[in-house]
Amino acid sequence: MTHIAKPRFRHPKLPVNALGFTRRDYEGAVSTLCAGCGHDSISGAIIQACFELDLPPHRLAKLSGIGCSSKTPTYFLGNSHGFNSVHGRMPSVLTGANLANRDLVYLGVSGDGDSASIGLGQFAHCLRRGVDMVYIVENNGVYGLTKGQFSATADQGAKDRRGGANPDAAVDLPSLALLMGATFVARSFSGDKAQLVPLIKAAMRHRGAAFIDCISPCVAFNNHAGSTKSFDFVREHNEAVNFLDVFTGRDEITADYEEGTVQEIVQHDGSVLRLKKLGADYDATDPVAALAYLQSHQTAGEVVTGLIHVKAAAEDLHARMETVEAPLSSLDEAELCPGADALAAINAALR
Repeated sequence: MTHIAKPRFRHPKLPVNALGFTRRDYEGAVSTLCAGCGHDSISGAIIQACFELDLPPHRLAKLSGIGCSSKTPTYFLGNSHGFNSVHGRMPSVLTGANLANRDLVYLGVSGDGDSASIGLGQFAHCLRRGVDMVYIVENNGVYGLTKGQFSATADQGAKDRRGGANPDAAVDLPSLALLMGATFVARSFSGDKAQLVPLIKAAMRHRGAAFIDCISPCVAFNNHAGSTKSFDFVREHNEAVNFLDVFTGRDEITADYEEGTVQEIVQHDGSVLRLKKLGADYDATDPVAALAYLQSHQTAGEVVTGLIHVKAAAEDLHARMETVEAPLSSLDEAELCPGADALAAINAALR
């Protein structure tokens, strides 16, 4: 894949953080996603969060699966570690990397298809094991790379661009994360940077499995059947020497509203997304109350955003497995392979 390089020229007086880095030092390649895509806003929020946390880029490991969302690590923190895995398998690859080197900050980026369908089992087990990571799902309710079919997180009764209604019940990822024992659960909106950046910063400082479900509207699928300006019609009537896709630019959808209030967001296709921001009196430490709160507002057609649940004194996978403090990748052969006598003693203890 060819990436467009960003110009190296920059203003000499750009703000710097405590490390002397500018925000530009946390960026990646130029995005190839559709203009106005909410995923780019999430990338911007990750960049801002890492800049404000004074995080050295080389201390972050970013991992992803397959989908529009899983392309986004290319567009932020170009000087960090990265691994693009296969569809739905990001959690297991990240778990292995985390066990091998606990000194890195792990960020897993996924999508609603990647995590709520083929990767649903890996999503659940990664959270219940308490892998020390930030798990962000960029949730748009459609399969963006395969022309906008409903994904598992699409609300029942939601309509596609052709007017067809989704007959299936939705998988609510924050509710599932709570049931799986995640110790940090949040939901946000890609256009609400004032909320999303602090959530990402808090998740990165949390020890254990931190999950953020980020609603990220897809802007690409607005060309309907029967339109002579649609992509399909032009392709059928054009004798072209090659096959190209062009996406028209869209304005980014943003939101700025008070705690405890409901905000209706009109999306590019005319549909309305109702967001409810948690109030200051909300108790995020009670997982049972959090689950009831989520379900009651979901019944009312509201998408709850904010820090839904956090367990302050949480343990991660290393604490539960009692691994050594040093990263496994730094141990020598004698430490990793203590010999037959040590193995025999372990086996005898398990009989």
